[in-house]
Amino acid sequence: MRKICYVLTAAIVLSSCGDKSAASIEDLIAQGDLEAIRAKKTEISGQQKNLETQLQQLDSAIATFAGNEKLPLVTTLAAKVQKFDHFLELQGDVKTKQNVLIYPEMAGTLQRVYVKEGQRVRKGQTLASIDDGGMSSQLAQLKTQSALAKTTFERQKRLWEQKIGSEIQYLQAKATYEANENAVKQVQSQLGKSTIRAPFSGIIDDVIKDQGTVVSPGPGSEVFRIVNLSEMYIEVDVPENYLGEIQKGKEAKVFFPVLGDTVTTKIRQTGNFINPSNRAFTVEIPVPNKNGNIKPNLTAKVSLNDYSNSNAILVPQGVISENASGEQYVYVAVDMVEERAVAQRRIITTGKAQGSFVEALTGINEGDLVIKEGARTVKEGQNVQILNTVTDE
Repeated sequence: MRKICYVLTAAIVLSSCGDKSAASIEDLIAQGDLEAIRAKKTEISGQQKNLETQLQQLDSAIATFAGNEKLPLVTTLAAKVQKFDHFLELQGDVKTKQNVLIYPEMAGTLQRVYVKEGQRVRKGQTLASIDDGGMSSQLAQLKTQSALAKTTFERQKRLWEQKIGSEIQYLQAKATYEANENAVKQVQSQLGKSTIRAPFSGIIDDVIKDQGTVVSPGPGSEVFRIVNLSEMYIEVDVPENYLGEIQKGKEAKVFFPVLGDTVTTKIRQTGNFINPSNRAFTVEIPVPNKNGNIKPNLTAKVSLNDYSNSNAILVPQGVISENASGEQYVYVAVDMVEERAVAQRRIITTGKAQGSFVEALTGINEGDLVIKEGARTVKEGQNVQILNTVTDE
Protein backbone atom coordinates (compact mmCIF):
# COMPACT_ATOMS: atom_id res chain seq x y z
CA MET A 1 0.00 0.00 0.00
CA ARG A 2 2.93 2.39 0.88
CA LYS A 3 4.42 1.86 -2.60
CA ILE A 4 1.10 2.67 -4.24
CA CYS A 5 1.00 5.97 -2.34
CA TYR A 6 4.49 6.91 -3.46
CA VAL A 7 3.61 6.11 -7.07
CA LEU A 8 0.41 8.16 -6.92
CA THR A 9 2.21 11.08 -5.33
CA ALA A 10 4.98 10.99 -7.89
CA ALA A 11 2.39 10.94 -10.65
CA ILE A 12 0.63 13.94 -9.16
CA VAL A 13 3.90 15.85 -8.94
CA LEU A 14 4.86 15.01 -12.49
CA SER A 15 1.44 15.88 -13.86
CA SER A 16 1.38 19.20 -12.02
CA CYS A 17 4.83 20.19 -13.12
CA GLY A 18 4.85 18.60 -16.61
CA ASP A 19 7.31 19.25 -19.35
CA LYS A 20 6.95 22.98 -18.85
CA SER A 21 8.51 22.76 -15.34
CA ALA A 22 11.36 20.59 -16.63
CA ALA A 23 11.96 23.02 -19.45
CA SER A 24 11.87 25.90 -16.98
CA ILE A 25 14.60 24.26 -14.88
CA GLU A 26 16.72 23.57 -17.96
CA ASP A 27 16.35 27.19 -19.01
CA LEU A 28 17.33 28.33 -15.51
CA ILE A 29 20.47 26.18 -15.60
CA ALA A 30 21.28 27.41 -19.09
CA GLN A 31 21.13 31.02 -17.88
CA GLY A 32 23.88 30.25 -15.33
CA ASP A 33 22.36 32.43 -12.57
CA LEU A 34 23.73 30.75 -9.42
CA GLU A 35 21.50 32.63 -6.99
CA ALA A 36 18.38 31.80 -9.02
CA ILE A 37 19.40 28.12 -9.16
CA ARG A 38 19.89 28.00 -5.40
CA ALA A 39 16.54 29.68 -4.83
CA LYS A 40 14.85 27.14 -7.10
CA LYS A 41 16.52 24.29 -5.23
CA THR A 42 15.28 25.68 -1.88
CA GLU A 43 11.76 25.96 -3.31
CA ILE A 44 11.74 22.37 -4.57
CA SER A 45 13.25 21.12 -1.27
CA GLY A 46 10.40 22.76 0.60
CA GLN A 47 7.89 21.11 -1.69
CA GLN A 48 9.63 17.78 -1.11
CA LYS A 49 9.44 18.12 2.68
CA ASN A 50 5.78 19.06 2.40
CA LEU A 51 5.14 15.99 0.26
CA GLU A 52 7.00 13.76 2.74
CA THR A 53 4.80 15.07 5.56
CA GLN A 54 1.69 14.38 3.51
CA LEU A 55 2.97 10.89 2.71
CA GLN A 56 3.45 10.18 6.41
CA GLN A 57 -0.10 11.34 7.12
CA LEU A 58 -1.43 9.16 4.31
CA ASP A 59 0.56 6.15 5.57
CA SER A 60 -0.81 6.66 9.06
CA ALA A 61 -4.39 7.00 7.77
CA ILE A 62 -4.04 3.92 5.58
CA ALA A 63 -2.63 1.88 8.47
CA THR A 64 -5.40 3.06 10.77
CA PHE A 65 -8.23 2.31 8.36
CA ALA A 66 -6.64 -1.02 7.39
CA GLY A 67 -6.36 -1.99 11.09
CA ASN A 68 -2.65 -2.83 10.92
CA GLU A 69 -1.06 0.41 12.24
CA LYS A 70 2.42 -0.09 13.75
CA LEU A 71 2.98 2.67 16.29
CA PRO A 72 6.44 3.75 17.47
CA LEU A 73 7.16 2.43 20.95
CA VAL A 74 8.17 5.11 23.46
CA THR A 75 8.61 5.59 27.17
CA THR A 76 7.63 8.77 28.98
CA LEU A 77 8.76 10.69 32.01
CA ALA A 78 6.14 12.49 34.07
CA ALA A 79 7.33 16.05 34.70
CA LYS A 80 7.22 17.03 38.36
CA VAL A 81 8.17 20.03 40.45
CA GLN A 82 11.22 19.40 42.62
CA LYS A 83 14.12 21.15 44.34
CA PHE A 84 17.09 21.78 42.07
CA ASP A 85 20.57 22.71 43.30
CA HIS A 86 23.28 23.66 40.84
CA PHE A 87 26.95 23.44 41.81
CA LEU A 88 30.03 25.17 40.44
CA GLU A 89 32.84 22.66 40.00
CA LEU A 90 36.36 23.74 41.08
CA GLN A 91 39.60 22.16 42.27
CA GLY A 92 41.73 22.96 45.30
CA ASP A 93 44.22 21.62 47.82
CA VAL A 94 43.75 20.94 51.51
CA LYS A 95 45.49 23.37 53.84
CA THR A 96 45.83 23.90 57.56
CA LYS A 97 46.67 27.11 59.39
CA GLN A 98 48.29 25.06 62.14
CA ASN A 99 51.19 23.42 60.30
CA VAL A 100 54.38 24.92 61.67
CA LEU A 101 58.06 24.27 62.26
CA ILE A 102 59.18 24.73 65.87
CA TYR A 103 62.52 26.47 66.47
CA PRO A 104 64.51 26.73 69.72
CA GLU A 105 64.55 30.10 71.48
CA MET A 106 68.02 29.69 72.98
CA ALA A 107 71.33 28.13 71.97
CA GLY A 108 72.55 24.93 73.58
CA THR A 109 72.61 21.16 73.42
CA LEU A 110 69.31 19.36 72.91
CA GLN A 111 69.31 17.54 76.23
CA ARG A 112 66.07 15.55 76.06
CA VAL A 113 63.41 14.83 73.41
CA TYR A 114 60.16 13.72 75.03
CA VAL A 115 57.98 12.94 72.00
CA LYS A 116 58.02 10.71 68.93
CA GLU A 117 56.82 11.16 65.36
CA GLY A 118 53.07 10.62 65.06
CA GLN A 119 52.44 11.33 68.73
CA ARG A 120 49.44 13.48 69.61
CA VAL A 121 50.29 16.36 71.95
CA ARG A 122 48.38 19.04 73.86
CA LYS A 123 48.93 22.78 73.75
CA GLY A 124 51.72 23.70 76.20
CA GLN A 125 53.03 20.14 76.50
CA THR A 126 56.83 19.83 76.89
CA LEU A 127 58.41 18.49 73.69
CA ALA A 128 62.12 18.85 74.46
CA SER A 129 64.61 20.54 76.77
CA ILE A 130 67.89 22.32 76.06
CA ASP A 131 70.92 22.36 78.37
CA ASP A 132 70.65 25.66 80.21
CA GLY A 133 74.40 26.02 80.84
CA GLY A 134 74.09 26.38 84.63
CA MET A 135 71.24 28.86 84.49
CA SER A 136 69.20 26.74 86.94
CA SER A 137 71.91 27.09 89.60
CA GLN A 138 72.09 30.81 88.93
CA LEU A 139 68.35 31.07 89.40
CA ALA A 140 68.48 29.20 92.71
CA GLN A 141 71.17 31.58 93.97
CA LEU A 142 69.17 34.62 92.88
CA LYS A 143 66.08 33.30 94.65
CA THR A 144 68.07 32.92 97.87
CA GLN A 145 69.37 36.48 97.56
CA SER A 146 65.86 37.70 96.76
CA ALA A 147 64.43 35.96 99.85
CA LEU A 148 67.08 37.64 102.06
CA ALA A 149 66.43 41.01 100.44
CA LYS A 150 62.71 40.56 101.02
CA THR A 151 63.22 39.80 104.72
CA THR A 152 65.51 42.80 105.11
CA PHE A 153 63.06 45.07 103.34
CA GLU A 154 60.09 43.91 105.43
CA ARG A 155 61.99 44.50 108.71
CA GLN A 156 63.23 47.89 107.56
CA LYS A 157 59.70 48.79 106.54
CA ARG A 158 58.31 47.96 110.01
CA LEU A 159 61.04 50.02 111.64
CA TRP A 160 60.38 52.94 109.34
CA GLU A 161 56.66 52.77 110.10
CA GLN A 162 57.61 53.05 113.81
CA LYS A 163 59.81 56.07 112.99
CA ILE A 164 62.93 54.03 113.80
CA GLY A 165 65.95 54.27 111.53
CA SER A 166 66.52 56.54 108.57
CA GLU A 167 64.48 56.86 105.37
CA ILE A 168 67.55 56.13 103.27
CA GLN A 169 67.93 52.71 104.90
CA TYR A 170 64.31 51.91 104.08
CA LEU A 171 64.66 53.04 100.46
CA GLN A 172 67.92 51.10 100.00
CA ALA A 173 66.31 47.91 101.32
CA LYS A 174 63.32 48.41 99.01
CA ALA A 175 65.53 48.99 95.95
CA THR A 176 67.66 45.94 96.73
CA TYR A 177 64.59 43.74 97.09
CA GLU A 178 63.00 44.98 93.84
CA ALA A 179 66.27 44.57 91.95
CA ASN A 180 66.59 40.96 93.13
CA GLU A 181 62.98 40.23 92.18
CA ASN A 182 63.54 41.60 88.66
CA ALA A 183 66.72 39.57 88.31
CA VAL A 184 64.83 36.39 89.31
CA LYS A 185 62.08 37.09 86.75
CA GLN A 186 64.62 37.78 84.01
CA VAL A 187 66.52 34.55 84.63
CA GLN A 188 63.24 32.61 84.88
CA SER A 189 62.22 34.01 81.50
CA GLN A 190 65.53 32.99 79.95
CA LEU A 191 65.39 29.58 81.61
CA GLY A 192 61.86 29.05 80.23
CA LYS A 193 63.34 29.24 76.72
CA SER A 194 65.30 26.08 77.44
CA THR A 195 62.03 24.14 77.34
CA ILE A 196 60.36 23.64 73.95
CA ARG A 197 56.57 23.42 74.26
CA ALA A 198 53.72 22.69 71.83
CA PRO A 199 52.18 25.96 70.56
CA PHE A 200 48.86 24.20 69.91
CA SER A 201 47.31 20.75 70.14
CA GLY A 202 48.17 18.52 67.22
CA ILE A 203 50.37 15.70 65.97
CA ILE A 204 54.17 15.63 65.84
CA ASP A 205 54.68 15.12 62.13
CA ASP A 206 58.48 15.14 62.18
CA VAL A 207 61.27 15.08 64.79
CA ILE A 208 63.97 16.92 62.87
CA LYS A 209 66.81 17.16 65.44
CA ASP A 210 68.10 14.25 67.52
CA GLN A 211 68.92 14.31 71.18
CA GLY A 212 72.44 15.66 71.76
CA THR A 213 72.39 18.02 68.78
CA VAL A 214 73.58 21.58 69.33
CA VAL A 215 70.80 23.97 68.34
CA SER A 216 70.36 27.75 68.17
CA PRO A 217 67.61 30.20 67.21
CA GLY A 218 67.15 30.94 63.52
CA PRO A 219 66.82 29.13 60.16
CA GLY A 220 68.29 25.67 59.90
CA SER A 221 67.63 24.76 63.53
CA GLU A 222 64.10 23.40 63.24
CA VAL A 223 63.47 20.81 65.92
CA PHE A 224 59.87 19.65 65.24
CA ARG A 225 57.05 19.95 62.74
CA ILE A 226 53.63 19.95 64.39
CA VAL A 227 50.35 19.71 62.48
CA ASN A 228 46.77 20.07 63.64
CA LEU A 229 44.65 17.85 61.36
CA SER A 230 41.36 18.86 62.98
CA GLU A 231 41.49 22.42 61.60
CA MET A 232 41.66 21.68 57.85
CA TYR A 233 40.30 23.88 55.07
CA ILE A 234 40.35 24.33 51.30
CA GLU A 235 40.91 27.61 49.52
CA VAL A 236 39.71 27.91 45.91
CA ASP A 237 39.65 30.70 43.34
CA VAL A 238 36.15 31.54 42.10
CA PRO A 239 35.61 33.58 38.87
CA GLU A 240 34.36 37.10 39.59
CA ASN A 241 31.11 36.59 37.65
CA TYR A 242 29.96 34.30 40.52
CA LEU A 243 30.45 37.04 43.11
CA GLY A 244 26.69 37.41 43.68
CA GLU A 245 25.97 33.66 43.83
CA ILE A 246 28.82 32.28 45.95
CA GLN A 247 28.27 33.56 49.48
CA LYS A 248 29.17 32.69 53.05
CA GLY A 249 27.01 29.90 54.48
CA LYS A 250 26.11 28.25 51.16
CA GLU A 251 26.48 24.49 50.79
CA ALA A 252 29.76 23.02 49.53
CA LYS A 253 30.61 19.42 48.64
CA VAL A 254 34.24 18.29 48.77
CA PHE A 255 35.29 15.08 47.01
CA PHE A 256 38.70 13.51 47.60
CA PRO A 257 39.58 11.28 44.60
CA VAL A 258 42.40 9.51 46.44
CA LEU A 259 40.17 8.61 49.41
CA GLY A 260 36.98 8.13 47.37
CA ASP A 261 35.17 10.11 50.05
CA THR A 262 32.85 13.13 49.93
CA VAL A 263 32.39 15.67 52.73
CA THR A 264 29.45 18.10 52.87
CA THR A 265 30.20 21.42 54.52
CA LYS A 266 29.48 25.16 54.12
CA ILE A 267 31.42 28.15 52.85
CA ARG A 268 33.16 29.78 55.82
CA GLN A 269 34.55 32.91 54.20
CA THR A 270 34.60 34.72 50.85
CA GLY A 271 37.39 37.07 49.86
CA ASN A 272 36.93 40.81 49.51
CA PHE A 273 39.60 41.22 46.83
CA ILE A 274 39.49 40.42 43.09
CA ASN A 275 42.86 39.15 41.92
CA PRO A 276 43.65 41.15 38.75
CA SER A 277 45.79 38.32 37.32
CA ASN A 278 42.97 35.76 37.12
CA ARG A 279 39.86 37.91 37.84
CA ALA A 280 38.87 35.66 40.75
CA PHE A 281 38.21 35.90 44.47
CA THR A 282 39.11 33.32 47.10
CA VAL A 283 36.66 31.17 49.03
CA GLU A 284 37.57 29.29 52.20
CA ILE A 285 35.80 26.02 53.01
CA PRO A 286 36.36 24.19 56.33
CA VAL A 287 36.84 20.43 56.11
CA PRO A 288 35.95 18.27 59.13
CA ASN A 289 38.53 15.53 59.66
CA LYS A 290 37.19 13.24 62.37
CA ASN A 291 39.16 10.12 61.36
CA GLY A 292 42.36 11.98 60.42
CA ASN A 293 42.54 10.64 56.84
CA ILE A 294 42.60 14.09 55.25
CA LYS A 295 46.13 15.45 54.99
CA PRO A 296 47.55 18.86 54.04
CA ASN A 297 48.06 19.38 50.27
CA LEU A 298 45.60 16.57 49.42
CA THR A 299 43.86 17.28 46.09
CA ALA A 300 40.11 17.85 46.27
CA LYS A 301 37.25 18.55 43.86
CA VAL A 302 35.00 21.26 45.28
CA SER A 303 31.34 21.82 44.32
CA LEU A 304 29.89 25.16 45.44
CA ASN A 305 26.14 25.78 45.40
CA ASP A 306 25.63 28.82 43.12
CA TYR A 307 21.92 28.38 42.24
CA SER A 308 18.83 26.79 43.82
CA ASN A 309 15.20 26.51 42.74
CA SER A 310 12.66 24.78 44.96
CA ASN A 311 10.06 24.64 42.15
CA ALA A 312 12.09 23.37 39.22
CA ILE A 313 11.10 20.98 36.45
CA LEU A 314 13.97 18.82 35.21
CA VAL A 315 14.24 16.86 31.98
CA PRO A 316 16.99 14.53 30.72
CA GLN A 317 19.43 16.30 28.43
CA GLY A 318 19.25 13.35 26.01
CA VAL A 319 15.62 14.10 25.02
CA ILE A 320 16.26 17.71 24.01
CA SER A 321 16.68 18.49 20.30
CA GLU A 322 17.35 21.71 18.43
CA ASN A 323 15.74 23.00 15.23
CA ALA A 324 17.26 25.03 12.41
CA SER A 325 16.38 28.26 14.19
CA GLY A 326 18.37 27.25 17.27
CA GLU A 327 15.26 26.62 19.36
CA GLN A 328 15.31 23.70 21.76
CA TYR A 329 12.36 21.35 21.93
CA VAL A 330 11.10 18.08 23.37
CA TYR A 331 8.18 15.82 22.52
CA VAL A 332 5.37 15.23 24.98
CA ALA A 333 2.61 12.65 24.77
CA VAL A 334 -0.88 14.23 24.56
CA ASP A 335 -4.42 13.02 23.89
CA MET A 336 -3.62 9.75 25.59
CA VAL A 337 -6.15 6.93 25.22
CA GLU A 338 -5.21 3.78 27.11
CA GLU A 339 -1.57 3.23 25.98
CA ARG A 340 -1.79 5.35 22.82
CA ALA A 341 -1.04 9.05 22.49
CA VAL A 342 0.01 11.75 20.05
CA ALA A 343 3.55 13.19 19.98
CA GLN A 344 3.49 16.95 20.33
CA ARG A 345 6.54 19.15 19.89
CA ARG A 346 7.15 21.69 22.67
CA ILE A 347 9.59 24.56 22.33
CA ILE A 348 11.33 24.97 25.69
CA THR A 349 13.68 27.38 27.42
CA THR A 350 16.42 25.69 29.42
CA GLY A 351 18.32 26.89 32.47
CA LYS A 352 21.26 25.36 34.29
CA ALA A 353 22.29 21.73 33.86
CA GLN A 354 23.56 19.36 36.53
CA GLY A 355 24.64 15.85 35.67
CA SER A 356 22.34 14.36 33.02
CA PHE A 357 19.41 16.69 33.75
CA VAL A 358 18.66 20.27 32.74
CA GLU A 359 16.15 22.73 34.15
CA ALA A 360 13.18 23.49 31.85
CA LEU A 361 12.20 27.10 32.54
CA THR A 362 9.30 27.26 30.05
CA GLY A 363 7.41 24.92 27.75
CA ILE A 364 6.77 22.05 30.18
CA ASN A 365 4.24 21.94 33.00
CA GLU A 366 3.95 19.61 35.96
CA GLY A 367 2.31 16.35 34.92
CA ASP A 368 3.30 16.55 31.22
CA LEU A 369 4.48 13.22 29.82
CA VAL A 370 7.86 13.92 28.25
CA ILE A 371 8.85 11.28 25.69
CA LYS A 372 12.17 9.76 26.77
CA GLU A 373 13.02 6.57 24.87
CA GLY A 374 12.19 7.18 21.22
CA ALA A 375 12.35 10.98 21.49
CA ARG A 376 14.79 11.18 18.57
CA THR A 377 12.65 9.16 16.17
CA VAL A 378 9.09 10.44 16.64
CA LYS A 379 7.56 13.21 14.52
CA GLU A 380 5.16 16.04 15.24
CA GLY A 381 1.57 14.76 15.39
CA GLN A 382 2.64 11.11 15.13
CA ASN A 383 0.69 8.46 17.00
CA VAL A 384 2.83 6.58 19.52
CA GLN A 385 2.40 3.67 21.89
CA ILE A 386 3.59 4.23 25.46
CA LEU A 387 5.35 1.32 27.09
CA ASN A 388 5.67 2.79 30.57
CA THR A 389 5.73 6.12 32.41
CA VAL A 390 8.45 6.97 34.93
CA THR A 391 7.36 9.21 37.78
CA ASP A 392 10.24 9.12 40.31
CA GLU A 393 13.43 9.46 38.28
